[in-house]
Amino acid sequence: MNKLIFRKFSLDILNFFLIASFSITFIVWIIQAVNFLDLVSDDGHSLKVYFYYVTLNLPKIFSKTIIFVFFISIFYVINKYDNANELIVFWNNGIKKIYFINFICKLSIFFLILQLFLNLIVVPKSQSLARQYIKDSNIDFLPKLISEKKFINVVKNLTIFVEEYKNDGVLNKIYINEKINNNQSKIIVADSGKIIKKNNQFFLRLYDGGIININKKNSFALNFSETDYDLSNFSTKSITHPKTQEIDSDILLSCFKDFFLNIYRNGYELFKITKKQTCEGRKLKSISDELYKRLILPFYTLVISLIAASLIIEPKSKYLLKFHKINIFLIGSFIIVISQLSLKFLLNSISMIYLISFMPIIFLFLFYLLLLLTNKFKLNYL
Repeated sequence: MNKLIFRKFSLDILNFFLIASFSITFIVWIIQAVNFLDLVSDDGHSLKVYFYYVTLNLPKIFSKTIIFVFFISIFYVINKYDNANELIVFWNNGIKKIYFINFICKLSIFFLILQLFLNLIVVPKSQSLARQYIKDSNIDFLPKLISEKKFINVVKNLTIFVEEYKNDGVLNKIYINEKINNNQSKIIVADSGKIIKKNNQFFLRLYDGGIININKKNSFALNFSETDYDLSNFSTKSITHPKTQEIDSDILLSCFKDFFLNIYRNGYELFKITKKQTCEGRKLKSISDELYKRLILPFYTLVISLIAASLIIEPKSKYLLKFHKINIFLIGSFIIVISQLSLKFLLNSISMIYLISFMPIIFLFLFYLLLLLTNKFKLNYL
């Protein structure tokens, strides 16, 4: 009988969690998708690239909502059971409150594993795929971005100006400025031209114009009657260098391990210098922050599950009973805020690294000990 009761209880939590998390994830995803429209409007990518890129951001958004939504799910379901007097079913079947809390704690382990799996494997992989897709994609939306009497600079080191863009695709009075390097540039002018596509690459076929090559020492000009200007040599203005959040977890752990070993070998003074050093061009701060989000933050899922579960324990004071549910919700929200804010103090000292790393376990132990004392601790209840 007890198994059936707990099965229904866990299914209610899971159903609410799925509905709430997918709803929040979808809303945040829509907002981000709107913000990413500059991939098309400013950077010249196609709609296919845009939708592929924003879709690969879904795992990241979902992983960030798990802790808060899980807390809300437990809080909502227990509160619902309490208002409907359904919690009495548990106590009438001989289920102790500490056993009920233990069940929620065990249930939270599943969500902990889910979040670790997402943070350590799925999210970095999806973010890396999105960045790689942007890097490898052509600027295949460029023809639609060219408009009359506007300077177009959707690709690096290239500016295009067109006086007239006819309906048949013919361009009149074309100006192109290409920056080759810091000391050399190229200017191309043509009376007319047309964008053509060969082998999935875009070219500007130019007629009756000239090319001026400019460097610090001199410049020279060359006239032409017809020439093809290859646009495939230029890359997008989108950031293609991988961010820290896109790097595999094992690489980040290896980087942090090297820094941490240097701290022990050379003392705290080197730690101050080490913070300014980089691992593959990255600062220790960015690496430690990312590892904290992937490895430490998910363990707060266990803490907030205990806080939400304490909703079943009513205080003896009538004054506290009046605000009991609000207090539980505020405490849970406060712990979630603390989990985010502690990130800023992670590298203040070596002792702070240990304290913040083990803080979820400390909170878990303290809350669980408090619940044991409240329930008149007995070994056979565990």
